[in-house]
Amino acid sequence: MDRPIEADVLVIGSGPGGYAAAVRSAQLGMKTIVVERGQIGGICTNVGCIPSKALIAEAHRYHSRRLWSRSSSVDSFEEAQAFKEAIVNKQSGGVQYLLKSAGVTVLEGEASFMDEHTARITQLETEQVVAFKYAILATGSRPIELQAIPFGSRVLSSTEALSLAGIPESLIVIGGGYIGVELGQMYAKFGSKVTILEGGQQVLPGFEADLVAPVMKQMNADGMTIVTEATAVRAEQDSEGITLHYVRNDVRHSIRADYALVTVGRRPNTDGSLGLDRIGLRTTSKGLLETDKQCRTEVPHVFAIGDITAGPALAHKASYEAIVAAEAIAGLPTMVDYKVIPLVVFSGPELASVGLSEKECKAKAIPTIAGRSSFGINGRALAVREPEGFVKVIAHAETGLIMGAQVVGAEASTLVSELSLAIEMGATVEDLALTIHPHPTLGEVIMEASQNAVKRLAKK
Repeated sequence: MDRPIEADVLVIGSGPGGYAAAVRSAQLGMKTIVVERGQIGGICTNVGCIPSKALIAEAHRYHSRRLWSRSSSVDSFEEAQAFKEAIVNKQSGGVQYLLKSAGVTVLEGEASFMDEHTARITQLETEQVVAFKYAILATGSRPIELQAIPFGSRVLSSTEALSLAGIPESLIVIGGGYIGVELGQMYAKFGSKVTILEGGQQVLPGFEADLVAPVMKQMNADGMTIVTEATAVRAEQDSEGITLHYVRNDVRHSIRADYALVTVGRRPNTDGSLGLDRIGLRTTSKGLLETDKQCRTEVPHVFAIGDITAGPALAHKASYEAIVAAEAIAGLPTMVDYKVIPLVVFSGPELASVGLSEKECKAKAIPTIAGRSSFGINGRALAVREPEGFVKVIAHAETGLIMGAQVVGAEASTLVSELSLAIEMGATVEDLALTIHPHPTLGEVIMEASQNAVKRLAKK
């Protein structure tokens, strides 16, 4: 075994949190090592956010060509996969460039703590020991596997679903959360017959029904079948396909398809060979690590960020926490201080939410008013043939302070950033209403929703 490599900061994981933490640590003058057991860029870059959004975008383009030309190329899915791989390779290469430019040392392999200041990095038959002063854990998460329907063969996780060689004629999606809806719609637009089984009363259970309605309308138009309050119980596979058995209202049903995709959530990567017990780090019942406002764990020189900590498992949350952790290690006066984290579903149409919903405000006894405006009267939305959806801005009924906002419609994933900034800055609906938005743009819907909220505020 080689002599230990010494580092100020050891970062385990190179996803959106890990590589951001490593780059910032190096920028602050600390000798930094990042360890990655898979591909540089982590899950998000290689088998998560980036490839899924690339295929979703290609599915929309494929669907549009087929809709308007009434013809399509049989090689379109192969071309889409090639496009996806090119994007993934470019993004992964970009992460490697950022790390190299910042002077970060990259080690390939699996990290395991030996003690509080030493970790063993193992790859195949080789081992390397790293002696560190501080560590940042950014190990991410993985798809949850159903015990009764384990992954393998025709039972897919999101990872395998993004790399199928061809378009399946039929697909069952178990779980109607954002991953299930995104990938289900993607394959439906490529021509698959898609059925979603959701255990709750609606798909996208974290969003209010009026926001989900335009998405449901499009899923129906795409020929998708949605079965709610359904529980998958077992599956039978053969060389031709899979038969899935599920229960709904105490009645047993079965459905046949080429593949079943399981999207029932993600599990934090804090178990296995990481060796947290060797450094005295305990996880919660959900496998998460508890952290303070600087992302520090109960072991003071070990920090944790992203999916392995409390809060939504989102790449942009991990990237934010990465900077906080690195700067805290450098002794800077920093802490987690966001008011809100925007949530986005890359469905058709897109859906985004930030801050409190009307339902949440009511539960907290916060007096509110809401302003709403439709994409259906927006010139830009009509011009790009995407008139479905609306923007809703929720404000305090007495002060006009923006409490939350929801968007369902074209470019919701982009529009929500303006609304997030408004909440972070303590803006009122009048501030948004008086902000001049260029014409014709989708952003005008935010302005008009705010204007409608101001009118309601004036009546109070």
